[in-house]
Amino acid sequence: MTDLSRRTLIASGLATAAVPAFGAAGIAPPRPWGATPSVRQLAWHAREQYAFVHFSINTFTDREWGYGDESPSLFDPTDFSADQIVAAAKAGGMRGIILTAKHHDGFCLWPTRLTEHCIRNSPYRNGKGDIVREMERATRRAGLSFGLYLSPWDRNHAEYGRPAYVEYFRKQIVELCTGYGELFEFWFDGANGGDGYYGGARDTRKIDAPRYYDWPATIALVHRHQPMACTFDPLGADVRWVGNEDGVAGDPCWPTMPNHPYVQSEGNSGVRGAPLWWPAETDVSIRPGWFYHADEDAKVKTPDRLLTLYDESVGRGTNLNLNLPPDRRGRLADIDVAVLRAFGAAQAATYATDLAQGATATATAERGPAFAAGRVLDGRRDTYWSTPDADRTPTLTLDLPPGRAFDLIRLREHLPLGARVTRFAVEAEVDGQWHRLGEHQSIGAQRIIRLPAPISARRLRLVILEAPACPAISEVALFRQIAPATVAPVRSSDPNLLSTRQWRIVAASAPGAEAVLDDDAATRWTVPAPNLAAPASITVDMGATHRLAGFSLTPSRTVAKGVAPPAGYLCETSLDGQTWDVAATGEFANIAYALATQRIAFDAPLRARFLRLSFSATAVPAQKLAIAGISAIAAP
Repeated sequence: MTDLSRRTLIASGLATAAVPAFGAAGIAPPRPWGATPSVRQLAWHAREQYAFVHFSINTFTDREWGYGDESPSLFDPTDFSADQIVAAAKAGGMRGIILTAKHHDGFCLWPTRLTEHCIRNSPYRNGKGDIVREMERATRRAGLSFGLYLSPWDRNHAEYGRPAYVEYFRKQIVELCTGYGELFEFWFDGANGGDGYYGGARDTRKIDAPRYYDWPATIALVHRHQPMACTFDPLGADVRWVGNEDGVAGDPCWPTMPNHPYVQSEGNSGVRGAPLWWPAETDVSIRPGWFYHADEDAKVKTPDRLLTLYDESVGRGTNLNLNLPPDRRGRLADIDVAVLRAFGAAQAATYATDLAQGATATATAERGPAFAAGRVLDGRRDTYWSTPDADRTPTLTLDLPPGRAFDLIRLREHLPLGARVTRFAVEAEVDGQWHRLGEHQSIGAQRIIRLPAPISARRLRLVILEAPACPAISEVALFRQIAPATVAPVRSSDPNLLSTRQWRIVAASAPGAEAVLDDDAATRWTVPAPNLAAPASITVDMGATHRLAGFSLTPSRTVAKGVAPPAGYLCETSLDGQTWDVAATGEFANIAYALATQRIAFDAPLRARFLRLSFSATAVPAQKLAIAGISAIAAP
């Protein structure tokens, strides 16, 4: 898909948020109901899925969050290829790229003159490199849209938490918005404030983010230079966070939200009829972590898993932002590329042919010829079927050509008129009998209904069960899923990660601890929420004495209510299982929401046979604590 520019969208009818013109017979179109999207939000909805690219200092330190004291000399990709990264994303069906120009550590991937903590002072291209420029040009060569992530938090900047930093931050925004062409999205992360290097101060700085950043003014600054760039997340932005980093939108997931600061539970499902058009973006990484880690090569999501994520994000009317982390070469690993190709090829084949084409559409009511039932089959998003204002629960029926088996049903509303349908059902006539295939809430940008098996139906009907206004349905389409090619799994390529096959549980505060040693992220050890008086603990015998550089912990990524990972840790080691030494203690970074593997380095290598981990709190309030896996990192 080519870059979705404002001119292209207006020409196709997608970008007009105004009420459409009168029909040919002089019949007025429906009036918009509730909140409606802006021109740039309509353009954003049309992209549906795009890629995140997390690549920075963390790639070379094996961290998820840098502390801010990392030397720019660490950033030295050996074979960086923006074209390889972009080509893999495009093969996966992604329609854009969002690059992390600056993460929380403050290191800038462009040669800014605002700070010395940037690519100018790295060995890459002898200090003459500009990753943002290379990615931007490769993205445009591929016909994709380009966007940028700029972390508001900066653990390197000496003035963070004070007014001078906000001035610096806004100058960064202007540099990026004026130096790299048209942007489709500008991403502000919600991680704001905490411990950091801060120019050597090494302290903790807390802020009141809405007041500190003055988000209305900051967002207006982006739009002043990039009027078509949707801003991500804070109140007043164009796009909201879906409330998790698992790739799962609520069902339903309304595009509307209340006019008050973001609430996570509301963000996942939206709020029906709320006054703001603030649609959700569903972000998830193709790996457990956001940055590349060699020990996750064997944990790349399969093409089938990406299909499920597609259903749970794009299929619920949100946009999918799939993270693709380059390795230390500056390329995507072969396994990631293979998965993307398999997924993208299957999806392209699946959605290439609309099996509803050739059908005849009728309805229990039509507003007029310009809003006839057949509009749902014309392949255009700027036309739609509608009914008289008073007819809010009509039925639309498709008489289908014979011999067409389908297992996917895609519905779309005409978004410039708002999210009008509250509840609907889809029914099919098979062998002379009508069957209800499903009943759902919300259509919005699109609703994809996956059937358990393909069916060959004589007729299909959409039944509007509840709506505050007459419907405006732009599409009813049918498809049959093409299974993606199987991608052979790989083993972890990290030679320093110890195998847990010979490990055994010596002691645990609750049964079932063996799950943390099976190298399967789908299993987990679950215990009652710990506290300082009654911590959760687990002790393992590694079977032999090793020289250790640290340990790793993988939280459970299974979506479950009342379950959370640990907030922090106490790691102790022993040679004999009797005498113990503290090896490390601290907090896990962003574990509650990223749910990424945590890699904790010891201050110095040490010899040990026994490892004991203790946890005294959950990262967020929960009834239970869950851990999917632990391992140890061998010292080189």
